[in-house]
Amino acid sequence: MKQINKIFFIIIVIALVAAPAIAKKNFKNTRMVPVSFAELAKQAKPGVVNIQTVKTIDGGGRVYKHFFGQPFGGKQNPFDEFFAPFLNQRPQNRKEKSLGSGFVISKDGYIVTNNHVIKDADQVKVILHDKTEYDASIIGTDPMTDLALIKIKAKDLAPLKFGSSSEADVGSWVVAIGSPFGLEQTVTAGIVSAKGRIIGSGPYDDFIQTDASINPGNSGGPLLNLDGEVIGINTAIVRSGQGIGFAIPSDLATGVIDQLKEQKTVSRGWMGVAIQNVTEQLAKYYGIKETKGVYIAKVYEGDPADKAGVKAGDVIFMINDKKIDSSRDLTFSIAGSSVGETVNVGLMRNGKEKIVKVKLGKRPDQDPEMIDTNDGYDLFGYRLRQMDSDIAQRLGYPDDIKGLVVIDIESGSQASKTNVRHGDLLMEVNRHKIDSNEEYRQYLEKINKGGIVQLLFRRGNSHVFVVSFEKP
Repeated sequence: MKQINKIFFIIIVIALVAAPAIAKKNFKNTRMVPVSFAELAKQAKPGVVNIQTVKTIDGGGRVYKHFFGQPFGGKQNPFDEFFAPFLNQRPQNRKEKSLGSGFVISKDGYIVTNNHVIKDADQVKVILHDKTEYDASIIGTDPMTDLALIKIKAKDLAPLKFGSSSEADVGSWVVAIGSPFGLEQTVTAGIVSAKGRIIGSGPYDDFIQTDASINPGNSGGPLLNLDGEVIGINTAIVRSGQGIGFAIPSDLATGVIDQLKEQKTVSRGWMGVAIQNVTEQLAKYYGIKETKGVYIAKVYEGDPADKAGVKAGDVIFMINDKKIDSSRDLTFSIAGSSVGETVNVGLMRNGKEKIVKVKLGKRPDQDPEMIDTNDGYDLFGYRLRQMDSDIAQRLGYPDDIKGLVVIDIESGSQASKTNVRHGDLLMEVNRHKIDSNEEYRQYLEKINKGGIVQLLFRRGNSHVFVVSFEKP
């Protein structure tokens, strides 16, 4: 009996000794709910700034264009409340003031914010946490990621440091600091709700979704982890959804900011192809064995891919040593490569693997798949992009649907007076089905001046409606 008790005692001692080590091993990377964010806020606030801009508005008012652009049909874009909370529409020319946020990244005055915060500004003013005011100069902007770099003439500022957004797990705590509704130095906390969100802003969608309270005026402010590192730049909200905000991930932003600082612009690699994901239907039709990779729908004549011998119908599955499973993978891989760099493109052609060397060019400012008249707008004021499986997935349409997606509407145009919205799908013109931009152009040319043009749009899965115009 004594022997048994002795053994039992030894087991208990071992368990008590081992328990802390086991707990430490299991929870060493787990952070419990913070008792307070006070210390983090205290350290980070000096690096967060309020940004005020003054812009000259030409008659009739203006709303900010962002992601898919300005509101369609005079209706508010879901993101407008975030970008332009202080608009005061009047018919005459006027000066318009707007507010946003930003954060310091160097002691000598470099500041990061959103492009839409300072876009078209005649004057940019930065207000530090101690109420000191500075006039700022715009160093460079990148509309595709909605990032901007500005600078003030100051010394010994308190810069914030970037952290890695890839290391922020879903469910981890984050803190947002900014100027919601003009209320400077406001601190809110929440968690990372999701990562890699695609919200239709463009080819580089990769947003962090957070439920940390973000409101109009927060735009351009930092999203911080519990170490006080910037893992995102607050950019958008969904007006109809509470607790849904989006931030540009730091891993994407830092490369853009470095280029803006060095050369005041951003250069991205470009192959010159129109692409779409390999769906089951596409794989079956073309006899492709796996539903992975990126299908080349079109090769633009004279662009790098064309010069290298890439052909429509090829399926890209590898760039250098990186596996390509989707059009998003390919877009990010090529955009992250340098202009002039030669990449090894692994592709399938007629069931056989092939390696093609492509010397990348510079991505054009205008997407070649957009209607290219009148700065990208058609005769009525729509900016349209040909539907592909990637866009269909973002907007909730079937992968094999065809047509032209509305991605922008010109202010003051005929189109702006309709109820058509961003994301609506143009399917027919005068009962004639439209599958491509070229078909649309050609069909419009056939209609005489003054003739009636009826456009059939689809919205979601159930709403279809016709808009009638007189051809100018």
